[in-house]
Amino acid sequence: MSDNGQNPLIVRTLSLCLLLLVWVGAAALTADASILPQPWALAEPLARAVGSGALPYHLAMTLGRVVMAFVPAMAIGVALGFLMGRYPAFDRWLDPWLVVFLNLPALVLIVLCYLWIGLNETAAIIAVVLNKIPNVATLLREGARALDPNLDAMAKVYRMPPMARLRHVAIPQLAPYIAGAARSGIAVIWKIVLVVEFLGRSSGVGFQIHFYFQLFDVAMVLVYSLTFIVVMLMVEALILQPVERRARAWRTA
Repeated sequence: MSDNGQNPLIVRTLSLCLLLLVWVGAAALTADASILPQPWALAEPLARAVGSGALPYHLAMTLGRVVMAFVPAMAIGVALGFLMGRYPAFDRWLDPWLVVFLNLPALVLIVLCYLWIGLNETAAIIAVVLNKIPNVATLLREGARALDPNLDAMAKVYRMPPMARLRHVAIPQLAPYIAGAARSGIAVIWKIVLVVEFLGRSSGVGFQIHFYFQLFDVAMVLVYSLTFIVVMLMVEALILQPVERRARAWRTA
């Protein structure tokens, strides 16, 4: 129960019910299932897609790409952000690059990767990774700049080795920033992955959305879109949010 007496779970449930009512009302106003079907009208196409194995297959392909892009994007972004935050000279050299990539549209980078590397899996993953690294690096740079100098000085007084200082002094302070970058990163990455699949892959949720878009099949577009959104919401609620709360717990202890 929250401080103002409202249960967060109840509030979220009521909010989603309100969104569902808006959908029902909009579908009733259009009165055309080819434009916007009612929510319950998706049950049959959903069952058909699951029964045929198409939905699980394409969902798994997209999730695999999300993981393959998320891991290197986080690893490289965290390392670059830490170095830029701790070493001003390093930051001066890389800051222009960071600004360029932060302002480079994702669509342009995806198209260029496909043109330069080819319409293959490598180009798809690289395009997503390059789109996400600047955001992670920016957040971690601010975290590295906010490190407590007194703790660092104490570690030096006790002659802690560099790796020990990194593990026991820097990383605990950076944990909330890393968790925040991961949570926002997964939300951005899966959206970019769908665009990558839409433009140049032969599998995945984005590819299926493109396929049914060409057929003007709104129901199947909604089935694939909503199914993947539900999966990613579950990942955030069951994995990312608990990790972020744990990472921030020491600040309020």
